[in-house]
Amino acid sequence: MSLKLRCFEGGAAMPSEPRCVLESSDSRYPAMLLDLPGEPPRLFVRGDPDLLSESGLAVVGSRRATPYGLAVAELAAKIAVESGIAVVSGGAVGCDQAAGRCAVQRGGRNVIVLGCGADVVYPKSSASLINRTIEGGGAVISLEPWGTPPRRYAFPKRNRIIAALSRATLVCEAGMPSGTFSTAETASDLGREVLAVPGSIFAPEYRGTNYLITVGATCIVDEESLEVAISRLYGTMRYCHDAPATIVVENGASREMLRSLVAQPMRIDELASRLGESEHAVMMRLSELSAAGLVERLYDGRFAASKSMLHGLTSFGNKRP
Repeated sequence: MSLKLRCFEGGAAMPSEPRCVLESSDSRYPAMLLDLPGEPPRLFVRGDPDLLSESGLAVVGSRRATPYGLAVAELAAKIAVESGIAVVSGGAVGCDQAAGRCAVQRGGRNVIVLGCGADVVYPKSSASLINRTIEGGGAVISLEPWGTPPRRYAFPKRNRIIAALSRATLVCEAGMPSGTFSTAETASDLGREVLAVPGSIFAPEYRGTNYLITVGATCIVDEESLEVAISRLYGTMRYCHDAPATIVVENGASREMLRSLVAQPMRIDELASRLGESEHAVMMRLSELSAAGLVERLYDGRFAASKSMLHGLTSFGNKRP
């Protein structure tokens, strides 16, 4: 794991902010952590320590997430909140932050497990999420003493806590190798259920999740299967459904392009070859779809279906992709 250790800030807690240290002998110490071999002797907690005794849903995935992975993370958080379940993650860039932000935006409870002191903001982009988590009745916790900067050795330990605090771990998107695997492995070792979302067999971003499915993870194929899995595992029913959005694309060539990009991110030359069109024609259509918010360009130059499109009950001229 590559860490830019200079990118952190000390986060001084507000005077009114709840803060405590839970010893393993404390009555408020989360019982689920006792399942870990050599349970942590203490937890440093900002926020509500009682929330840690309620089994949450771990939502983890790639830091360099595609719109697909981010949409999955947000969908999982949405269903968890609507089922009365806390979201648990590491607060990292990508899938972790997407799940946490969705949880707090929807009025749910969020737990962030850090690989640094619980009063240290890392990464810097998590600052607002950390504040909103605590303000919303959630918790930010760590095994490391107050003020400890991020250290490589702390992140595998952090991942064990994420898995142990959760009845199930959902892996939204992961390549191979992936640090996400340590969370999934701990969950499996503890007898917790691992859920994984499949992706294209041609895209490296999904090799990890596809592999987890081959070795026994529960395959989540759509929103309904995730809702059913959560209901089965947590014994709770989802109480709220948003009206689905409908996106209508009339142009046949644009529909075909979007079908391709839903399947996997592609470069312009790959799309041109697949669609039998010139690269210039593909670039023009991608510009139109990007302006409409249906397509996003990834960090490596490939194009993918956008989160807003993936979140909707998408209809291309009354036809599903």
